[in-house]
Amino acid sequence: MPYVNKPRPYKKEYKQLIARGELPVREKRRAARDAYDKAGIDRKGKDIDHKKPLSLGGGNGKGNLRLTSPSANRSYPRQSNHKPK
Repeated sequence: MPYVNKPRPYKKEYKQLIARGELPVREKRRAARDAYDKAGIDRKGKDIDHKKPLSLGGGNGKGNLRLTSPSANRSYPRQSNHKPK
């Protein structure tokens, strides 16, 4: 929406997130970022990776998180349903 001259419909987008069930997943990702920020770790230019993915039952504890480069984090082999192998 870079060339739209009307205000962004935040309320509508929020309702769509809830309808698709994406809000809890986003909250888990935000919690992981907050944990690094609270510890004072600079994560600029890096991705927070879960050793065991959230989709496979992993959590947001310190033992399951690591900082990786974006290219390394996004290059894992995937199944046909887009979940990590």
